[in-house]
Amino acid sequence: MAIWSRSQNTQEWRNGYLKFTREVASNPDPSKPYVTIDEHHLESLRSILTTRGLVFPRTDGTPAELVHDGSLWDEHQIQHLSMVWHRLDPWPDTCRGILELNRLFWTATLSNGNMALLKDMCSHAKMEFSHVLSAELFKSYKPSPKVYLGAAEKMGLKPEECVMVAAHLDDLKAAKSNGFRTIYVERPLEERRPELKGEGFVDVWVGADEDGFISAAEKLGVQVLKGRRRSGSAPGMVETA
Repeated sequence: MAIWSRSQNTQEWRNGYLKFTREVASNPDPSKPYVTIDEHHLESLRSILTTRGLVFPRTDGTPAELVHDGSLWDEHQIQHLSMVWHRLDPWPDTCRGILELNRLFWTATLSNGNMALLKDMCSHAKMEFSHVLSAELFKSYKPSPKVYLGAAEKMGLKPEECVMVAAHLDDLKAAKSNGFRTIYVERPLEERRPELKGEGFVDVWVGADEDGFISAAEKLGVQVLKGRRRSGSAPGMVETA
């Protein structure tokens, strides 16, 4: 009997992503082809759905990715679901905050998501970063130093001239160890390593009761006009790792 729990399966999918990226970052194998996050998400989703009995691979010699007629989803639907990460909505302050930051600084993504994923996400969410950078460019994943140092080099900057803004402390800890300055934007239910809060590698802390990226811009010296400052407080999602 198939058992479906949306929250359980989504968390397992997310946990698989974290395990995959950390293994690639810590144990790179040059003999293996680089696997993008889109490719991993699709493979991982198929595995979870098959294990749960929600997708049945054919056994008559047809490729396993072509699912049986009795499956809950067909191949097109599985591929569409695997691309949900391209369609994430931002936190309410994100778009406004990026525009404010753009007034004084270059802004860039630095995510484990591949380039196509990040470009689609920015387009969908109307996040106007001045540059789009991905771990894919450096054939590794955060927290590998190759990603942070490669991003600084791509921007023509020294690491100490870069500021990493993130909602995950482990990302900031790695950035700091590679010479970046750090800003932590606290988000409800986002922190996966709360035990890192007291380690002192965060240079600027934006609390959950503040206004996210808009407050980060203010703390970096951007003069945000009062009439355009507030963004609302309803939760959303932003890809930071």
